[in-house]
Amino acid sequence: MRRLLRRFLPEAILISQKERIRSAIGALTGILITGLIGGLVFKSDPMLPALIAPMGASAVLLFAVPSSPLAQPWSVLGGNMLAATIGVTVALLVQDPLLASALAIGVAIAAMMALRCLHPPAGAIALTAVLGGPAIHELGYGFVIWPVAGNSLAMVLLALAFNNLTGRAYPHAMKPQQTDHGTSDPAPIERIGFRSEDLDEVLKEYDQVLDIDRDDLETILRRTELRSYRRRASDLVCASIMSRDVIAVAPDNSLKEARDLMRAHHIKALPVTNDSAEVVGIVTQTDFLDKTNWVKGRATIGFAQRLRFALKGATAPNDTVKDIMTSPVTTVGPDTPVSEAIVIFAEAGLHYLPVTRQNGKLVGIISQFDLLVAMLADKAETATGPLSAQTEPKAEKSAMLVEA
Repeated sequence: MRRLLRRFLPEAILISQKERIRSAIGALTGILITGLIGGLVFKSDPMLPALIAPMGASAVLLFAVPSSPLAQPWSVLGGNMLAATIGVTVALLVQDPLLASALAIGVAIAAMMALRCLHPPAGAIALTAVLGGPAIHELGYGFVIWPVAGNSLAMVLLALAFNNLTGRAYPHAMKPQQTDHGTSDPAPIERIGFRSEDLDEVLKEYDQVLDIDRDDLETILRRTELRSYRRRASDLVCASIMSRDVIAVAPDNSLKEARDLMRAHHIKALPVTNDSAEVVGIVTQTDFLDKTNWVKGRATIGFAQRLRFALKGATAPNDTVKDIMTSPVTTVGPDTPVSEAIVIFAEAGLHYLPVTRQNGKLVGIISQFDLLVAMLADKAETATGPLSAQTEPKAEKSAMLVEA
């Protein structure tokens, strides 16, 4: 009996109480404001409904699961208007309400799938067009404009505002693209475990509509894989492998000074710190290549970078480090497990991670090379037993021993 009940009762949703409250308040706000807008706009015409019932189902998707492919703007607007148009057309052509209802739903689903705007509440809109009674029937194709298009547009605009203001990207953002090196090699995170092609083949074999974005599903699976690796890894922390004698620059240092430091120390990245030794950015060789022009061996800010500054309303660049540095910068703490740093490197496609205390002050830096050495040492220790010498880094270790 317990096993039978589990088949009918879904598992508990693994979300916080804060997210539950956020979803409820969002739906309340969306329906209330949409209804008020409808009531004000069409106050003089009582024949036009201010709000239709299927908007309640749309609110569930827009505010409770805004990352769902079924809740994206095109799904809501396209699906609802398409279903309304089909419903009105079928109601005009087919007199039998039962047959008209079945046809409206079936044709609407097929059309929404073909146009990639599947939205479950649209099924209720198609039925409303058929079974809504004389008031709806008298509207004819006007039903598509109001209340369907009007309600749908208001709900989408409110979802855009509410979700983004409360920390939920909407429309749902695609996963960050990995840096393209122009080679056939996959991104670092794709070189372990399954490949993207494997997931695509499994989804084809599964052959069912899933209420989750395909890229979200891949990201969840890869993060699960990385967490599994991290759980099985050793307890080594970043302080054990970081470079402590770090070469850093100030935001107002000239580009020439930063370039000369990189060449003198044979390093490829410089943390940028303020007068209090707090990390405010990082400048790398890639920043020099992508954001500067070279004139007679001297780095200057290029036109494209100057245009970006102008569009942002920032002050004019003056060929200093702050003009090309990456900010804000991802950092880790001294006590951060090395296994967690590996996950950050793999997911974000980074090459260097400044190590900071809780107050943001720089205490070290780790590179992918440092991680490689740590992983090899850990593997050797696992195979032969504890190493005789401590792995605590020496103070005179160079900032990043990576040949330029």
